Amino acid sequence: MRESTGARYLLRFDDICPTMDWSIWDKVEEHLDASGARPILAVIPDNQDSSLHIDPPAEDFWERVRDWQSRGWTIAVHGYQHRYVTSEAGLWGWNARSEFAGLSLAEQEKKLDQATTLFRVEGVEPEAWVAPNHAFDRNTLVALERLGIRTVSDGIALYPYRDAMGMTWIPVQIWRFIERPIGVWTVCLHPNKWGDAELATFSRDLERFRDRLTTVPEMLRTFGSRRKSWLDGAFAGQRRVRKRLARETRRSR
Repeated sequence: MRESTGARYLLRFDDICPTMDWSIWDKVEEHLDASGARPILAVIPDNQDSSLHIDPPAEDFWERVRDWQSRGWTIAVHGYQHRYVTSEAGLWGWNARSEFAGLSLAEQEKKLDQATTLFRVEGVEPEAWVAPNHAFDRNTLVALERLGIRTVSDGIALYPYRDAMGMTWIPVQIWRFIERPIGVWTVCLHPNKWGDAELATFSRDLERFRDRLTTVPEMLRTFGSRRKSWLDGAFAGQRRVRKRLARETRRSR
């Protein structure tokens, strides 16, 4: 396992759907192609979130998704309809709105079965799980395992690891490129919120970090049998404390 040879970075793009901001995305895709990056794309199977109705639906959307997967990009199931129906934060306690956390196993399994069926009808094999709002619970994991999805893009750790259920967790810790000495860092990006300035920053950062980019298949090969260590736990605890302090500071203002 490569735990001491410098930091590696994995790109993840959220809220990929037929009505996304295609004018920005087409430029993002040009940069990704030029760099050779192979990101995670979090695709919403049946988007019902009106805030993501930015452009008219792309008629060739699923053709594009199939093409991305054929190029080695990892296609993740990003929930089902991207509609928050509970006020539960789930396992990580980040955001108290969820499409899944707090629902029964039967309810979650039905949603996820519908989501993965939509993918497979379109000739797309779901390779990983990305929860809307980072909010999901153990029932979600049980349902995913039953449906054959055993890679989760979420959680806080220094390196990917495999848990007792046999799920491989690829941690998500940053929302922009940041220099780190060690670890595997998923950079979670939301291009539907970008303008020209954010696109220019992304282009510069991608060029700067391109030699340190990694992929989901490489992470599964390298860390697929790794167990979570005390260092991961200490790192996660520190991040939770920092997040809680930041939240309390905002409330006190």
